[in-house]
Amino acid sequence: MRAFFSGDSGQWRAFALIWIVATAAMATAVGEVARRDAEAAVTRQASTAGALHAAVLRSELERHRSLPLVLAQDPDLIALLEGPDPEEVAGLNRKFEGLARESRAAAIYALDANGVTLAASNWREPTSFVGSDYRFRPYHYEAMREGQAVFFALGTVSGRPGLYLSRRVDAAAGRPIGVIVAKVEFDALESDWRKSGEPTYVTDEDGVVVVTTVPQWRFHTTEPLSDSERRRLAAEQTSGAAPLTDLPFTANDGGFVRIDSDIPPGAYARTTDAIPGFGWTLHLLAPASDTIARSVTAARMLVLLSMALLAGLTGVLLRRRQRAAAKAVEAETARVDLERRIDARTSELRAANSRLNHEIEERRRSEKSRQNLQDELIQANKLATLGQIAAGVAHEINQPIAAIRTHADTAGLYLDAEDPASARRSIVSIAGLTERVGAITDELRAFSRKTRSGTVAVGVEAAIDGALLLVGARMRERGVTLDRQPAPADLAVLAERIRLEQVVLNLLQNAIEALKDRPDPTIAIRVETSGKRVTIRISDNGPGVSAEVRERLFTPFTTDKRDGLGLGLVISRDIVAGFGGELLLEPSATGAVFVIRLMRAK
Repeated sequence: MRAFFSGDSGQWRAFALIWIVATAAMATAVGEVARRDAEAAVTRQASTAGALHAAVLRSELERHRSLPLVLAQDPDLIALLEGPDPEEVAGLNRKFEGLARESRAAAIYALDANGVTLAASNWREPTSFVGSDYRFRPYHYEAMREGQAVFFALGTVSGRPGLYLSRRVDAAAGRPIGVIVAKVEFDALESDWRKSGEPTYVTDEDGVVVVTTVPQWRFHTTEPLSDSERRRLAAEQTSGAAPLTDLPFTANDGGFVRIDSDIPPGAYARTTDAIPGFGWTLHLLAPASDTIARSVTAARMLVLLSMALLAGLTGVLLRRRQRAAAKAVEAETARVDLERRIDARTSELRAANSRLNHEIEERRRSEKSRQNLQDELIQANKLATLGQIAAGVAHEINQPIAAIRTHADTAGLYLDAEDPASARRSIVSIAGLTERVGAITDELRAFSRKTRSGTVAVGVEAAIDGALLLVGARMRERGVTLDRQPAPADLAVLAERIRLEQVVLNLLQNAIEALKDRPDPTIAIRVETSGKRVTIRISDNGPGVSAEVRERLFTPFTTDKRDGLGLGLVISRDIVAGFGGELLLEPSATGAVFVIRLMRAK
């Protein structure tokens, strides 16, 4: 640190002061932006929660609103209101009791035209409404006058707040004869809202809190009431003995409110949703203090960390700038020394490069010599193989040549006898035999030629046919049975035709040698495909390969033949490997099974 600040102390004090002022200004600005963003986020959250609460409340109200409408058409109720009868009263009491239980209404009761309760769902309870006079309640006289009414108040008997939904009941002639009332209490709804942790309250059209998650706020008002409004609400006994005082905060202002009592103190985002058809408004308060404080604190901490990092980086850059001049001389000196060492090293590298090029050239010549030696070895193997099959091939050629001689003599006799048709048939036979001799000699000439080319598409059947053409005479001479299942005619592999024939011929030669002295010598040839792989499997029913030889089978000069060199399988394996394939010996209970695996040509 002492070295870092070893420059002009005045310069560093100015540097620190500038960054402190900039950090304070940036923290203030970013904190204000974070505050606005947090307030907007809390407001959106409050709006969403308020909409959900309002939807639940509307659903609850609509579900109970239809109850008086349906009951107003009930024949039993109409009959009771037209002429009360004790049995009818008892039946309606039980009916109202069951409906209240099923619909979860607090009470269902019927009033006559004078407001006296004739039947009620709570007829069994001490607080039964039966016999009570409710003509002073708006839900009675407004329903008698308007046809229906909605009224929220404390129960005069139960003392519990609830919403009264009423409907006028008319006789058949249209004469009003009474009112059916359903009381709905919101204890369960308030309990569910309370679990969300967001204070919620509902006000009626007079601004009086009727439903709330904060019991202390019930029958408080969002704004002061006039004397006439207070007298009216007192006459209707809406709030009982509640004084109808104002809420402990200004509830009619938009945006955020601050509350210090009844609920955890702090700032709350307020949102409102209207409840159509009832004149109610739902208010939801979302806690905002902690969220805003966390957002502002996090933003300011981020600014402090960022500015501290930038200040540190800037200080480092300034210090580096101070050191740059001093290092320039050192750099120049180092550059001169480096150039000198580079020149010396370059000379060494040139000498090493020359030696490497010489070694590469020597390796290329060695590789070329190795390749030539391999080609010569392969060619020698081919010629040795031809030597082994020469007797059989000569026999194959002698037979058609002797036949040609016979047909030629016969054709002369036919010509002397002036029988041109018979002479022509002999000549045609001569032509066919000549083609057979040509096929054998062509195959010998192609096989004996020294070739080397890239891999191409080679027909599998054609390669096997070529090898069998050369070794067929020897197989017949030894009495070997050929068990062959032809492969598809268009099946081709990536290989070189003559060299693939050489591998197949070597394996057939080995199999013929292994079948010597067998009573039922058999060689089987199978071609299988699996995806992009083609497998040529050549097996015999001979004695197989001994365990000692099997371990070193593809090692040069390894053989179980008395006159063999042990190079044929090694050469064959190298040829197949050059095609990108593999040659291996498969385990078998009887005989030997050699497998050639090659890539299938596209």
